[in-house]
Amino acid sequence: MKRVSPSREARQTVDLLQPLWARVGGGMVEVGSGRRHGPADPAFPPPGGPWAELRSGPLLVGWAPPGAPARQAARRAQEEGERIAAERRSWLLGRLGHKLRSSVLALQESSRQAAFGRRELLEQLYDQAQDVGRPPRAVVVGAVLNLAAAGAQRDLPGDAVVRASEPVLVEALTRAYEWMGGPGSVITARAEAGWWRLAVAATAGRRPLPVSELGEPLVRHLVDAVLRGWLDAADPAVAVIYLPAG
Repeated sequence: MKRVSPSREARQTVDLLQPLWARVGGGMVEVGSGRRHGPADPAFPPPGGPWAELRSGPLLVGWAPPGAPARQAARRAQEEGERIAAERRSWLLGRLGHKLRSSVLALQESSRQAAFGRRELLEQLYDQAQDVGRPPRAVVVGAVLNLAAAGAQRDLPGDAVVRASEPVLVEALTRAYEWMGGPGSVITARAEAGWWRLAVAATAGRRPLPVSELGEPLVRHLVDAVLRGWLDAADPAVAVIYLPAG
């Protein structure tokens, strides 16, 4: 039987106890605490460093303290990232299924919002969240906003181009726009490292969504997990979306 040296066993044990950031979509999640940070880019290391990059080939998959066994830590970061993504997706779909099938909720909604009570909407959201078969391509953000947020005030350069699946991007920006109050919201964009930073600022007359899961939770899932971007919702009045530059 092959023996594992005590020093190697010690390194493995320490690694499981050390802080670890795992990539989930286009952002990072701290294993254990659930804290989010992003986007997933060498230019944006997590707080509380120093940190060493963890990579699988060219892809940044996480961050660990310097000196951690790189290959083992990278493998663990990938496994944790997949686990977290699956758990969050299951939670969201479960919550949406519960809320959207509620007849009581449907009766309480206005005529504009009555569509939220239809079963086919849940199926549509599920299909859009799974729309990963269509390969990402270069998409002009301004053109997408013509469909997703026609009533918003916009201030973004014409060269704002992201790499994304267009149907999912339209859905994500539509949901972000409605979450921030719809007509009258303000959308700006600027380039940061290899990303475009879109900020959707809430309208003054914004009202809470009747189904809260259609706001931040759904936008986070579409942006982080499907588009491999990152949603920063630290400011409740602004939804900041990072998307890979095209």
